[in-house]
Amino acid sequence: MRKESFGIGDYIHVYNRGNRKQAIVKSTADRDHFLQMLFYFNTESTPPNPFFDLRSKLRLNLNSFIWPENWQPRKQIVKILSFALMENHFHLILQEITEGGVAKFMQRLGTGLVMYFNTKYKETGRLFQGSYKAKLVDKDLYLNYLSVYVQVKNIFELYPGGLAKVVREFDKIYDFATKFPYGSLPYFLGNIDKQIIDKELLKSTFPKPADYKKFARECIIMNLDEKLGDLTLAN
Repeated sequence: MRKESFGIGDYIHVYNRGNRKQAIVKSTADRDHFLQMLFYFNTESTPPNPFFDLRSKLRLNLNSFIWPENWQPRKQIVKILSFALMENHFHLILQEITEGGVAKFMQRLGTGLVMYFNTKYKETGRLFQGSYKAKLVDKDLYLNYLSVYVQVKNIFELYPGGLAKVVREFDKIYDFATKFPYGSLPYFLGNIDKQIIDKELLKSTFPKPADYKKFARECIIMNLDEKLGDLTLAN
């Protein structure tokens, strides 16, 4: 398992992209499985084959995000603050809450994605371009801006016409992002009720949805990539 020099309480931006920019998800089922992994892998201990256990033995609807009673109680190893799943890459903002939690969680997620993809699509070899990138985030200076970059700006790029329309159609495009289930914005706003992310930190700064929307608008109008620099991890 990869060793990181993160301390308890640190915030980390994590990113990985498909090998040669290839797709890492191809269907709604693939995207749903990514969300399921964010939930079911974020615990100290899981069965050796958790999704086989969930589907075959317990016959659970995985999209219900129910924790099985016969599993050990869920004890999170990271806090997930924000996420965005795109066709060929993903972003996560994580907080280290147990020693080695980020490394352990990312090992599970990376291995799980590769095994799922290669089994389903009868592929072999690498799914990702390499090991995930991780960057420590200064909470006071950059965390709020980075949350907009991850869960707003990335989703805006999926909207027909993309970022070119943002200034004149911000409200319409923001509404699109608040309903997009593969980014964390609707989870933060309470539009989707699944226990994937921890909302408390951003809520302490933006207690009302309108507060965050106003901040997001300001961030999108400015050159957010320039402000964040190498924290975007996109290069």
